[in-house]
Amino acid sequence: MGLLSLSIWVPIAFGVLLLVLGRDEQANAVRWVALIGAVVSLLLTLPLYSQFDNSTAAMQFVENIPWIERFNVNYHLGLDGISFWFVPLTAFITVIVVIAAWEVITNRVNQYMGAFLILSGLMIGVFSALDGMLFYVFFEATLIPMYLIIGIWGGPNKIYAAFKFFLYTLLGSLLMLIALIFLYTQSGGSFDLAKWHALPLGQTAQTLLFFAFFAAFAVKVPMWPVHTWLPDVHVEAPTGGSAVLAAIMLKLGAYGFLRFSMPIAPDAAHAYGGFMVALSLIAVVYVGLVAMVQQDMKKLVAYSSVAHMGFVTLGFFIFNDLGVSGGLVQMIAHGFVSGAMFLSIGVLYDRVHSRDISSYGGVVNTMPKFTAFALLFAMANCGLPGTAGFVGEWMVILGAVKFNFWIGFAAASALIFGAAYTLWMFKRVYLGPVANDDVKELTDINSREFLMLGLLAIAVLVMGLYPKPFTDVMDVSVAELLKHVAISKLN
Repeated sequence: MGLLSLSIWVPIAFGVLLLVLGRDEQANAVRWVALIGAVVSLLLTLPLYSQFDNSTAAMQFVENIPWIERFNVNYHLGLDGISFWFVPLTAFITVIVVIAAWEVITNRVNQYMGAFLILSGLMIGVFSALDGMLFYVFFEATLIPMYLIIGIWGGPNKIYAAFKFFLYTLLGSLLMLIALIFLYTQSGGSFDLAKWHALPLGQTAQTLLFFAFFAAFAVKVPMWPVHTWLPDVHVEAPTGGSAVLAAIMLKLGAYGFLRFSMPIAPDAAHAYGGFMVALSLIAVVYVGLVAMVQQDMKKLVAYSSVAHMGFVTLGFFIFNDLGVSGGLVQMIAHGFVSGAMFLSIGVLYDRVHSRDISSYGGVVNTMPKFTAFALLFAMANCGLPGTAGFVGEWMVILGAVKFNFWIGFAAASALIFGAAYTLWMFKRVYLGPVANDDVKELTDINSREFLMLGLLAIAVLVMGLYPKPFTDVMDVSVAELLKHVAISKLN
């Protein structure tokens, strides 16, 4: 097994072990096994960085083994600069989620931890798959553990939210399956993505493929107007579920646009680029305004995620290096920042059992250490220079101005909304005098919560102050993708 296979199957193996052997009577041992599994999985991804060659756009760490030989389906894995950072990001967020659940989850601990470890391996599989059918299997399999996480450990309306999440994403994926089968027939019976990228497809075929992939990936991002499932799911999901959903699962859709939609149907991508830019700007502006009127903290951050992911798709469909690289950087930054925002809300919810902004006020008086972390994450969510939230948005805005000044201007103006809803929430929850007895009785974060938030704070600051390692990895691959997309298959 290569490094990539180990990164996928080690967390899955630990997850299955917990499901088989763990019991609630041994909850403490289960937690330690889950943490060891998550940390080992993260450590396995670190050599990928030291061995990665920034100077080539070719796939690296490639593994290619026949799987279903009758249909020419291969277990084909590899990473390039576009997919690389999502592997360690997924493993890192899994470690944080295991730490976050340490004292909070008390029933079916082995199933909770096992579901997250299995989900981690499956998501790494999505980012690594170079075979169309393998990608589809991993992409769909991620729904199962997340459905169970929401449906078992979620809030009062958890069944409704889990069903809505499953239904939306499954319906979109069915069209993608039809597209994959069509590409299989067109390529002479191959699921190899490299062969699909080279197919000489006509305009009609490209258009149909583009919208088939759009159905699957736009729901997953989620883009406006198919974003309505996300706030309901976030509100009902447990804190760890919200963190993984926002930090990683939304990225599966955006990644799909770069790996499937744009290289397979470049002419259609150019033809409907204006449509994608319009939807992205609506997400950034309109959904930002919707976030401003939310009274539930989780709903506010959920709508904020839709707005931030709007920057990602905007960057992709302006077809320049700054835009696409900025979109990728924004995806990684959003992974750190949104995960931190949801986990911060979880810290308050564990104490007060309310997500309503009106239930708080003056938290800084009783939880000063926690408020310092919350302030950093709020500033990153606003896009403050020096934090991870700034880098990607700045690159996308620069790329958008280069593409069209007014599109860049509209995107930049929307940052005001992000600052408005984030700072307004921070002011009402954390600042001022103590608002009620619940806040008066709050205790500051313990060492476990300090470790969890501290690791995220380091990630947010390191990426904000020194983004070079992130951009260096992706530059050559992004240039190669844009070169491929620029060459029309119809000429």
